[in-house]
Amino acid sequence: MTSNDEAERIARLSAEHRVVDGVRITTLRGEIDYDEQDVLREALLPEGASALLVVADMGDVTFIDSSGINVLLRASQQMARAHSRLSISAPTDAVRRVLALTGTDTVIDCHATLEDVLKS
Repeated sequence: MTSNDEAERIARLSAEHRVVDGVRITTLRGEIDYDEQDVLREALLPEGASALLVVADMGDVTFIDSSGINVLLRASQQMARAHSRLSISAPTDAVRRVLALTGTDTVIDCHATLEDVLKS
């Protein structure tokens, strides 16, 4: 694998899902930008899935831009209409700064750890 292939693989966004006590946890890894916004949307709002609480675990997200912020806000609105809610856990410092600068952290609950979300 060349260094360019390695950089492209790392930059891609991946998502894994699990359910803990009725809470759907989506663990995200990589960068969230314009090219990956559909991956984020599908990860947060998978077809046919429902849960009262969805957690976007962002401990391994290294970057988020306005495209990602827009997906988070729209997903949160859509979940609220379905009587569900979105929370963010463990955002990295870089992601936490963007969430704060855009005011997203005042609209979507943000917690330092996944455990904090599950306790709330």
